[in-house]
Amino acid sequence: MTFGGLNTMWIIVLFDLPTNTPKARKQYTHFRKYLLDNGFSMMQYSVYIRHSASDENAQVHAKRVKSQLPPDGEVRIIKITDKQFGNIEVFYGKKRIPTEQAPQQLQFF
Repeated sequence: MTFGGLNTMWIIVLFDLPTNTPKARKQYTHFRKYLLDNGFSMMQYSVYIRHSASDENAQVHAKRVKSQLPPDGEVRIIKITDKQFGNIEVFYGKKRIPTEQAPQQLQFF
């Protein structure tokens, strides 16, 4: 899907953060809340996604996520196109589940 010649993108944040102490749980909760408050949705446990209008917009969101990284744990950020996202196969048991769809409206920031 393109808007004005720009390729829309998905940004995927995958993370493993410790939760073995009260401080670590607080940092985990803060990071997860930051993602939710900034337009990300949970795709799976510790995997959050956000649609972006362009690669440049996805880079802005990745930079914002990086600014919120907890001191411990591991966070990975992946950017993929709508076409690549549409090719994701999702399985639950032996049944195929439809993947999330890109928003139909243009988002302005």
